[in-house]
Amino acid sequence: MPEAAATASITDEALVRRARGGDPTAREELFLRHRDDAYRTAYRLLGDQHDALDVVQESLMKAFARLSEFDGRGGFRFWLLRIVVNTALDQGRRRKRRKYVTLEGEPASPSPDDDPARGLHRQDLRRALDVALGNLSPILRATFVLFAELGLSYKEIAEAQEVPIGTVMSRISAARKKLQAELDWDRLKDLD
Repeated sequence: MPEAAATASITDEALVRRARGGDPTAREELFLRHRDDAYRTAYRLLGDQHDALDVVQESLMKAFARLSEFDGRGGFRFWLLRIVVNTALDQGRRRKRRKYVTLEGEPASPSPDDDPARGLHRQDLRRALDVALGNLSPILRATFVLFAELGLSYKEIAEAQEVPIGTVMSRISAARKKLQAELDWDRLKDLD
């Protein structure tokens, strides 16, 4: 295990250099560092655990096979997330199915301290959000998920999607407008 502790303090850029040289430990560390973000992104775009796992596996294989193409701009994480988004969008088009996604994972059970009616109300809102997200175009959904789920900045999303920041801003704005139009915001206010 001392080797794992040693690689944890190494930057992604150094790991990429080592991985390009064929170091399996560097590849494993890159995988361990970024698999959760890759999975969350794929799951939010596809809405299915198995499809998301397939996308993560395919994306990581693509990333490791194309390490020579990684130029370091934006960092390995953003480069990998761009591959994940594109792979998930391709898979969604191939399967021609639309699934609903959530921003917070599976519906949460109300805590014992919560009013049961309030917990049911939250579940209703979560389902409404799932439907509204499912009705967004894949590119709007991808941009919104990167912003809302992963907390990426406009600049980081622009780098990941290789578009101008203005495009990111307009996509997020359009996604918000469409989500607002579909959701009953009066019900949301009742949760406060």
